[in-house]
Amino acid sequence: MRPLVLAALLASALAAPAFAQTSAPPASPPLPHRQGLSMEMPQVQEDAALQAAIASTTRPEADRARDSQRHPFETLTFWGLQPGLTVVEIEPGRAGWWRNILEPYAAATGGRYVAVSKPTEGMGVEDGTADMVVVARAFHNWSRDGRADPYLAAFFKALKPGGVLAVEQHRSVEGLNVTEVAPTGYVPESYVIHAARRAGFELEARSELNANAKDDRDHPFGVWTLAPVRTSERAGRTLTAEERAAFDAIGESDRMTLRFRKPETAN
Repeated sequence: MRPLVLAALLASALAAPAFAQTSAPPASPPLPHRQGLSMEMPQVQEDAALQAAIASTTRPEADRARDSQRHPFETLTFWGLQPGLTVVEIEPGRAGWWRNILEPYAAATGGRYVAVSKPTEGMGVEDGTADMVVVARAFHNWSRDGRADPYLAAFFKALKPGGVLAVEQHRSVEGLNVTEVAPTGYVPESYVIHAARRAGFELEARSELNANAKDDRDHPFGVWTLAPVRTSERAGRTLTAEERAAFDAIGESDRMTLRFRKPETAN
């Protein structure tokens, strides 16, 4: 680990609290494996429609090239995707990596796919009717401007009792202040868990499907240094060819993959 990053981590470890809020937050929750919760790896199911959606040549070639890094079949299986579900994706973005799988899958199986850009302006479904809400790589943005709590409340309201909140997010080292680390694109896993629980969700399982031990998070342009963005120049700093090759060898970021559920007894 580079000296500057080591110093930052040591400084962060001495600072409290781990979550920056206007009032004193509860202690950071222990990570799920310490509570006996499942570190679940999905069992491969026979879902020909999902396999077809992932393999389809209608998906951009660049999307399909990333499948080995993002594990779409295994991740969606872990989240509990099934035919006929109403799936809401939050901030799918222009590229629509997950959308390019979920939308044709819904069409093929009698389900419904809904893309939502601004949850505070509506979720695109009636309250209590969504089977699944998918959030990919967004918490680092929301934690910086106070959107996490109102957004999670909107997701909870949109989901059916028993519905799933599916999360994929760049993962920082534990113990860091979220407001300091979020600008790099990473947040602590316990921050996401704490925020979701505060909204009423129950953490059901977490998976290491999208973990990447090569990612030390020590990148000059944050997570955007890595694929697929591959930023090589910013504010007068330009990566050398050797640096670029080293960052490309890491692959995509280390990511948490979480499955939360709205309690069956919730309204």
